Amino acid sequence: MDRHIPMHALPEEIQKMSPEEKVCKYCGVSYLILHEFKAMEEKVKAMEKEMKFYQGSVEREKKLQEKLQFLSQDFEQYKIDNESKTERLGMLFFSVIYLIGRKVQKINRL
Repeated sequence: MDRHIPMHALPEEIQKMSPEEKVCKYCGVSYLILHEFKAMEEKVKAMEKEMKFYQGSVEREKKLQEKLQFLSQDFEQYKIDNESKTERLGMLFFSVIYLIGRKVQKINRL
């Protein structure tokens, strides 16, 4: 946290005040630093909230990396299967064309 350093000294009347007048009777904190203390409390609260958000993120990322690896492997296997099926369909298509061509030749001979 950036610390605020005043450019001017405290007014003389504040400097002459007794410690009892400058300190909170409930908590004992000087009124002069109370606002800095409160600002730091707010920052701590915000950081705790942020830490809760990130808590467990390393483990979640590890699980997601594993899932991504499995999905990548599945994808590669599907690509191989697809290529094999495409090749078989191509062969089947040419076989059908060949058989149709032979039927047409028989019909033409009649």
